[in-house]
Formats: sequence, C-alpha cells, structure tokens
Amino acid sequence: MDLRAAGGGVMRLDIAFVTETFPPEVNGVAMTVGRLVGGLRERGHRISVVRPRQGQADLGGAHELALPGLPLPGYPGLRFGLPAGRQLARHWRQHRPDLVHVVTEGPLGWSAVSAARRLGIPVTSGFHTNFDRYSVHYGLGWLRPAVAAYLRTLHRRTRATMVPTAALAADLAGEGITGVRVVGRGVDTALFDPARRSSALRAGWGVPEAGLACLYVGRMAPEKNLALIEKSFAAIRSACPEARMVWVGDGPSAARLRASHADHHFAGTRLAEDLATHYASADLFLFPSLSETYGNVVAEAMASGLPVLAYRSAAAAELICDGANGHLAAPGDETAYVAAAIALAGRAERLPELASAARAAMLPRNWASVVERFESVAREAMLA
Repeated sequence: MDLRAAGGGVMRLDIAFVTETFPPEVNGVAMTVGRLVGGLRERGHRISVVRPRQGQADLGGAHELALPGLPLPGYPGLRFGLPAGRQLARHWRQHRPDLVHVVTEGPLGWSAVSAARRLGIPVTSGFHTNFDRYSVHYGLGWLRPAVAAYLRTLHRRTRATMVPTAALAADLAGEGITGVRVVGRGVDTALFDPARRSSALRAGWGVPEAGLACLYVGRMAPEKNLALIEKSFAAIRSACPEARMVWVGDGPSAARLRASHADHHFAGTRLAEDLATHYASADLFLFPSLSETYGNVVAEAMASGLPVLAYRSAAAAELICDGANGHLAAPGDETAYVAAAIALAGRAERLPELASAARAAMLPRNWASVVERFESVAREAMLA
C-alpha cells in the first residue's frame, strides 16, 4: 500500500474510531480520544467516530455514527455499546475507512474488530482501562480471569495495540499480545498552569493563605483506593490542623465520602479553566490508585505545579522522580504512603521547589507529539 500522495505529500488517512466514550463525557478515555481525533483532523485526516447513542434524540454529530447502547452500571452518564457487526459492515462498505481503531473493548468494540477483519480493513486498538482489575473492586473478582482472557483475545486480533507507557507495553507483551506500541499521553500545559492559582478560591475552601490544601481529582469510585486518601489526610490533619482536603469529581463513592467528612470540601465535577484553577490553587495532590493504565490527572496536577504523592505505578512511575518533583511509594505499601504524606505536610517549605520541578517535567509533554506517534503507528499497521 502506497501511503504517499501524488507529488510526494503525505496521504490523508481515513480512520474510524470506535469508542464507548467521547467528549463531552468527562473521563480520561474520552479526553484522550478527543485529543487524538482533534489532532488528527488538524493534520488533515478524515476521522469518523462510532459510539453509543446518549439518549433517544442523539443521532450523532458530523462524521459520527451513534448506535444503540445501555447504561454502564455504577457510571451514570456512560453507556456501553451493543454488538453492531452487521450495521458496521454495511456502513463501512459504503464508506470504507483505511483503518479502524477500537478504543474500548466492549461488545461494540468486539463486533467492530470482527466486521473490519471480514472486510479486510486493518484494525488497531487502544488499551486504556484495566477492566480485569476493576472487577475485584465491585465484588466480581471471580470474573477477573475471564475478563483478562477476553481482553487478551480482542487485542491479539488487532495489528497493533497502542498503550501510554513502556511498563504497560511490557506487561501486555508478557501476556502474549503482539504488536504493542507505546504512543504515550500528552498534557495541555497552557490550560494546566500554576499561574491560575486563586487566593479567592483557596479562601472559599477555608484554607489560610499559608495553609495546606490537599487535592484529589477524578472518579469517586472503589477502584481509585480512596480510603487511603482518607487515612492519609487524617494523618496530615493531626500534624497540620489547618490543612484542608478538597475533592473534585463525582461517582458511586461520593455520597459516602460526603457523609463521612463534613469538614472536607467537595467541589463536584469541574471542567476546563475551572478545573485548571482548582489544580493550581492546591498545594499537594494525593493519588493512591493502583488500577490505572495511565492516570491523566497525575500529569495535569504536575503541569499545574502540584507535587504528587502516588504509588510507583502507571503515569506516576514514568513522570515522578521521587523526592525531586513528587513522591512515590512502593505499590500497595500503605504505611509508606501515609508516612510520605506526613513528611510532605511537615516540610511545607519544600513544596514550592517540588512544584517548580513538577511543572518543568511536563512542559515537553505535548499532545502534538502523541498525535504524530499515533499516526506513525497507524501507517505502520496499514502496511503490516
């Protein structure tokens, strides 16, 4: 296949993204897919999106195919797609893409892989969520082997599986998935910027100007290990009574957290500049999740000038230099995590130095280079 246009220019690609989630939905996968789709379109490629319909009136926007779906248990506002092999095959016979990229591995994604393979269209996939690990947190641990086997089978049927980190690539390769390619993730350093720090917002949180504001941003759900944030902040509060815990986000655990911590500040879901201002106005980011494939919030926090305390896993393992721009604990070592939280709170004079280093580490990590890498892997898969 010749991927160069007449005159030596780079040929425009026609790529169909198949995803269960897409902006304006708020989660890391939707944000990542939105960045990739937007970036590829800016580079002149024709990108279409296949996704579940959000309500009866949703017919999809330009270059979108909205198909039937069902609500995702525990995640209001999200839907998983139903099998649609025949409809996809009919659609792609009429408008044949050069490549199908399957973002999520639900029934819609599986049927997209099957339909594309039957039509001889190259297929790639993305690995964004550790669904097998999630099952443990929802009382379905007995399903984990079956879920893991399903995920492995789906990705083995694609020409390339794109992942955000080298560590995840090694894990998947070790499970027998071939064609794993590291594409990475970017962060918008113009949006997430320490300059957005707001004294007025901090005052609204009840934080004195020289006080300590601890922050969590993300889904409030069992798989995020939020109990360790509660434990860590209680230890911080014992050493620093004026410290304040701020939660940004929503989810199935939100009601319990609000009921248990009347002295914490719950900001709900925040978007765009409002979200960026919340990041920049805090002093320390607590993120003890062990279920991430990446964790975009770690990069966003660091770009905002926030030292991050996390386990040595996913994005944190790749982005944080322990003691230089944040702190890491060995995965699962809660004692070490809490001890690090106390140490950081007790040495507030070091936080500005860590904050500056965190910001500097994120400046080279732009989305343009990630989009270019995706395009390169897509072309490689088409030639395979």
